[in-house]
Amino acid sequence: MALKASEIKVGDEHVEVVADDLTRTQIVQYAGTSGDYNPVKKLAKGCQSGPAIAVVEGTAIGMQSTAMPVFALAISVVVAYQVAGVYGVALAALGMLATTGMVVAVDAYGPIADNAGGIAEMSHLDPKVREITDNLDAVGNTTAAIGKGFAIGSAAFAAIGLLSAFVLSVQTRLPEGEVLHLNLAEPIVLAGLLIGGMMPFWFSSMLFRAVGDCADTMIAEVRRQFNEIPGLREGKEGVEPDSTKCVDIATVGAIRGMLVPGFLAIASPLVMGFLLGPAGLAGFLVGAICTGVMLGIQTANSGGAMDNAKKYIEEGNYGGKNSEAHKAAVVGDTVGDPLKDTVGPSINILIKLMCVISLVLAPAIAGWGLFVGN
Repeated sequence: MALKASEIKVGDEHVEVVADDLTRTQIVQYAGTSGDYNPVKKLAKGCQSGPAIAVVEGTAIGMQSTAMPVFALAISVVVAYQVAGVYGVALAALGMLATTGMVVAVDAYGPIADNAGGIAEMSHLDPKVREITDNLDAVGNTTAAIGKGFAIGSAAFAAIGLLSAFVLSVQTRLPEGEVLHLNLAEPIVLAGLLIGGMMPFWFSSMLFRAVGDCADTMIAEVRRQFNEIPGLREGKEGVEPDSTKCVDIATVGAIRGMLVPGFLAIASPLVMGFLLGPAGLAGFLVGAICTGVMLGIQTANSGGAMDNAKKYIEEGNYGGKNSEAHKAAVVGDTVGDPLKDTVGPSINILIKLMCVISLVLAPAIAGWGLFVGN
């Protein structure tokens, strides 16, 4: 299948294309999907050794990818503070949040391309249409990872600003002459720091379990339909599955799965504030910000790499579809999907929500806790 085109812009260059000459291979070349880069190629190559390597290498790629964004974020915070203090950090957060429109656009591109591929397959269109949408989806995985990076970066900036506002709010409520000390040598601050650092992992584990439980229910329903609907297993013409039931399972499972994690995000600052006081709560927020930023970046990039490695193999590399490498990559993608689509986007919400709730509660907890001001 060829697409009609007269010109494609790649960076600052224009490439002339004959009208009927734009093939899938050229689309991949011009789109510059992440399959063109070494980390995904290395991951796809590792899939030849089995699914364990696919998961391990994909996880390693996500962990490695935290380095540069965190360095950039740290430098930005220092520069913003040197220029205008806490106000400068808040303005930097505002600057990142001002890109919300762009972030939403690049983040939505992937699901749109993915859904287009699903529609093409369900409509029994030419298989080459699905191949093209798969390549567009690979680009979408990359843009989604960029969007998630912006989201978690803005969450970190905003959380730092909210944390500063929290400390100032508590300080204004303390008795005259009393000062809120935030010293890492103090056990109460260190305890809050450790508990806060654990929170994103606890939160993520609940999300993972919710995905697993929902998938379990979905598989049971699919098996039931294959067993109980005559002709469905054989693929007889005119026999259709009950897709409405599957959509209902996914929707109800998603809502139920977020109840406990949502309650945890709201209740934890309240509990920490009244148990450990404002100093312990400040340490709690710092710990959550530090580990949350790393976890958010790692999960988004690990999931995107695993997905794109599968697509890279499906293009014909390392045996193509139905090869042993492809089977391993499918397992990796199954692990990567909840990483990039469930855990990654939720972490920045967790950080922002806990900081906002802490700021709101600041006047109430100023005189509470095991230790206040010392």
